[in-house]
Amino acid sequence: MPNAVEPTLIEPLFQALQKERFVIVCTIDHETGAPNASAISWVYAPAHDKVYFAVDQRSRIVANVQANPAMSIVLIANESTYSISGKAHVKVEKLENVPLKLAVIQVDIEEVRDVMFYGAKIALEPKYEKTYDAQAAAKLDQQVMSALKQA
Repeated sequence: MPNAVEPTLIEPLFQALQKERFVIVCTIDHETGAPNASAISWVYAPAHDKVYFAVDQRSRIVANVQANPAMSIVLIANESTYSISGKAHVKVEKLENVPLKLAVIQVDIEEVRDVMFYGAKIALEPKYEKTYDAQAAAKLDQQVMSALKQA
């Protein structure tokens, strides 16, 4: 039986993307044409049909999106694994009120696909810890997520 395909985020995924969380961003490399995957955590869904995420302005992701807007985000949530695919563009070149030079990428969702293999569910979602100054990390995370919500 094929997995469900939706044109926008289902409610549990929308709720999962209201806070910082681990996702994998997949783009097409602008130099090689090969797939490129990056782990990020500054991600936010302002609506059911779009996702924003913040990355360093010099990130390969920015150059990849500018050359080819097709991309997907892999999200583990709702006891499953999802591929959120769409077209991306640089929404904001320099995020204000953040000490780092971050760009905001907007993904206009075209398809949300449950890609979990048959007969399984996610029992425990990935957890991560910032390995630098915990206070500084928490402050930066709060600044970036607040700015993303204003973008």
